[in-house]
Amino acid sequence: MRYQRSAGILLHISSLPGPYGIGDFGPAAFEFVDYLHRASQSVWQILPLCPTTLGNSPYSSYSAFAGNSRLISPAELVDDSWVSQAELDQLMANHGQGLSESQEQAKFDQAAELKDDLLGIAFNNFISNSLQLEQFDEFCQQQAWWLTDFANFEALREQLGENDWTKWPDHYRSGTLPENLQEAIGTAISFSKFKQYLFDRQWRKLKSYANQKGIKICGDMPIFVAHDSADVWAHQDQFLLDSNGQPTVVAGVPPDYFSETGQLWGNPLYDWPAMSENGFSWWVDRFKRALGQFDLLRVDHFRGFAAYWEIPADAETAVDGRWAKGPREMPFIAAEQALGDLPIWAEDLGEIDQSVHDLRDRLNFPSMRVMQFGFENEADDMHRHTTYSQNCIGYTGTHDNDTLIGWFNSRRNGVNEDAVDVLAGYLNGDSDINFQIIKLLYESPAKTAIVPLQDVLGRGTEARMNVPGTAEGNWGWRFQPEDLSSATAEKLQVLVLETGRLQSLVPTLT
Repeated sequence: MRYQRSAGILLHISSLPGPYGIGDFGPAAFEFVDYLHRASQSVWQILPLCPTTLGNSPYSSYSAFAGNSRLISPAELVDDSWVSQAELDQLMANHGQGLSESQEQAKFDQAAELKDDLLGIAFNNFISNSLQLEQFDEFCQQQAWWLTDFANFEALREQLGENDWTKWPDHYRSGTLPENLQEAIGTAISFSKFKQYLFDRQWRKLKSYANQKGIKICGDMPIFVAHDSADVWAHQDQFLLDSNGQPTVVAGVPPDYFSETGQLWGNPLYDWPAMSENGFSWWVDRFKRALGQFDLLRVDHFRGFAAYWEIPADAETAVDGRWAKGPREMPFIAAEQALGDLPIWAEDLGEIDQSVHDLRDRLNFPSMRVMQFGFENEADDMHRHTTYSQNCIGYTGTHDNDTLIGWFNSRRNGVNEDAVDVLAGYLNGDSDINFQIIKLLYESPAKTAIVPLQDVLGRGTEARMNVPGTAEGNWGWRFQPEDLSSATAEKLQVLVLETGRLQSLVPTLT
């Protein structure tokens, strides 16, 4: 068993408070670690840290390897002398109108403008003063195996003003840059690498602080990548593309009770035979990068490794797709042989079959169980806390669910009266509903119990992070600085102690 009995909180970096539009790696992140420590939590689960595209979804990125420079902390840049306080104050005067520490919704566009200008100033200061030049060069050399392709791609993307690489001039589309072209955009390439250097420095400082407090960071890996990404551009032979670089088939999921036409995601699909021929080296690199950043890793849409829904690229919906056989355990075996033990848990939610269960069990990865799914009807108890095995990760809800209170209220208001009756047998009145359900989860056999911060705080639907299938209005929720109260920390700590989820390096009640 890779996991000890423990408890943790799900919260993305962008949901942290702060005055710069979105949460970042600055003071509020360290304060949240302190809160986790006071609450005897030993896992902090986050969403993907990759740079986002339209919609600001962390699950839609133009790189599976790079970090999102929007999460770099301005305050940390000042503390590390990359920019002066006066330079930051001037940019806040220019871009910070309407931004505040207590903003409940992220301001992604304002944050992007502010961070882009600030990072530009930091880069100019770096060039002028040769700050940490040796460390920067060392970072670039050590990370060249992914950084070179990404920086070339991002520089071209910015220089050409076009995200779709298949529309670039022919000499830019091959996935590699001739030396003369690298020289022509050399400054832009260096700027891209510099942003990744700063991201890496700040992230490792935060992660080290969490680890010193006895808290492990769990990252998140989407199975698919975007077509308009450095990954596809630089590794075209590893994806199912036509001679023009366009996908021949794309990813999605079949029709189900959520959608009569299924979901057409549009991601290009992997050429698994081609990947097999080179020992799944791209996947080995991807796991290497992720496990270099995180202590634990959640693999999204795990069922796609057993079988995935393959849709013709010209289809208008997912209805005309078909199931295609995935690579099963082969990418994981290749990664384990190269990297050692893989501390992974499998996102095995949704409509799955026995082959997915068998694959997960052969790899000995913990499954996911979600309390909100456990009370639809009395007969279906797979996600009910009473049936959890030890080798699973239990959640009250995920980033795709309504908040616990929002979900409970909708059921109480008559959405599903039978389901309310199933749940009612486990509750003691209507007070402190969120903590009553959290306690049920903590008491379950699940080795790790994860609760979104919204559920700890007892927030309603207004604090929901994402509604699957909708492109707008997601990912923006942020908590308030005063929300991390001693009262909620103590409640969590008491539950951790009562249910045997206390890990080392966390405080005990006196």
